Amino acid sequence: MPPSIPPTLGELSWRVARHCDAGSCVRVATRGDMVVIGDTKNPDGPILAYDRGEWRTFVEGIRQGDFDDL
Repeated sequence: MPPSIPPTLGELSWRVARHCDAGSCVRVATRGDMVVIGDTKNPDGPILAYDRGEWRTFVEGIRQGDFDDL
């Protein structure tokens, strides 16, 4: 299933990595049962949304090195 853009985001508590490089980072927040992702350089830009199962699968892939060649 492709990511979807929530119709209304409201106030989100964005998080970025502790080692964010001068604001050039991915930002992440939760809204209901969704995890939303945006770009700190473009706060008004597109936002992707994934359900928590999709997010867990992605994070597990990162931990296992599935994307190390990128």
